[in-house]
Amino acid sequence: MRIAQIPPLYEAVPPKLYGGTERVVSFLCEELVRQGHDVTLFGTGDSVTSATLEPVWPRALRLDPAIRDSIAPHMLLMERVRRQAEDFDVLHFHMDYWPFSLFSRQRVPFVTTLHGRLDLAELQPTFDLFDTMPVISISNAQRRPLPQANWAGTVLHGVPENLLTPQPVAQTYLAFLGRIAPEKCPDRAIRIARRAGIPLKIAAKVDRADVEYYEDVIKPMIDGTSVEMIGEINDGQKSDFLSGAHALLMPIDWPEPFGLVMIEAMACGTPVIAVNRGSVPEVVDDGITGFIVEDEIGAVAAIERLDQIDRRRVRQHFERRFTAQRMADDYLSVYRRMVKDSRSKLRVVG
Repeated sequence: MRIAQIPPLYEAVPPKLYGGTERVVSFLCEELVRQGHDVTLFGTGDSVTSATLEPVWPRALRLDPAIRDSIAPHMLLMERVRRQAEDFDVLHFHMDYWPFSLFSRQRVPFVTTLHGRLDLAELQPTFDLFDTMPVISISNAQRRPLPQANWAGTVLHGVPENLLTPQPVAQTYLAFLGRIAPEKCPDRAIRIARRAGIPLKIAAKVDRADVEYYEDVIKPMIDGTSVEMIGEINDGQKSDFLSGAHALLMPIDWPEPFGLVMIEAMACGTPVIAVNRGSVPEVVDDGITGFIVEDEIGAVAAIERLDQIDRRRVRQHFERRFTAQRMADDYLSVYRRMVKDSRSKLRVVG
């Protein structure tokens, strides 16, 4: 198939450090190319891909200090894709509702994976108006706020099978990985680790929007001994970081759409202790790949039960459920169905 992948331009594909959406897009592109498909990535010039790269902007917007209006490059992106749309069998967007209006007016089938939270009141009128635009959820839980959306399927994220692997290191700490933000609750992770009497290592990004939260709440809790702030890490560092952890703590306080860090931990054989919100029950097999808890007390109790988890079995569950190959196969099923439906409609109109 001839497939266009269209992510936002804030990060390169793959991202240099943090960036869940762009990382997933990279995994998907690489697997589709490996399977023999003709894939074009519309992205930033500093992206690295086996697909054909159509560079829309020279570098990731987040890393370009000269950028003051990030909408303008995205308008350019939309128009570039529209002008080349007929070159593809299907267009796959990863940009929320951005393509709805423009691409509903052309005939090439397109679909949008919704990567973010959908429990925002301002989204309701948009999805009421564009209730025929095909969208894909990254968990069934993500769909709940928008039952009126035209759901074309749910595709759980996947990671290349051998990108992250268990390492022969001793487990000496608990891990928090991802982003410092109130909804991710690193403060909870710190309290849980201290109650359990185990050091916590935090490998996380601090967005500009969350600097105040970090400075006022998290930084005073970091002592460099029981709690250590490592900062952002890349894929090459994650296997050692996660393998060295007794468990990954995921003490979230929001409807997590997926939580890529959970399956990254599983790839390393590391159990996940996660609060029962959003996608967590769809990702964590309670008692097998980790524990699903309701609060901090439950998380501390789960840490005491980690000897019940077989880390080899955690890795096996990852291989069965969360590889990039499985993810790409699921997306291809959606693409083929959309192309078939589109051709059927054209024959009827003709």
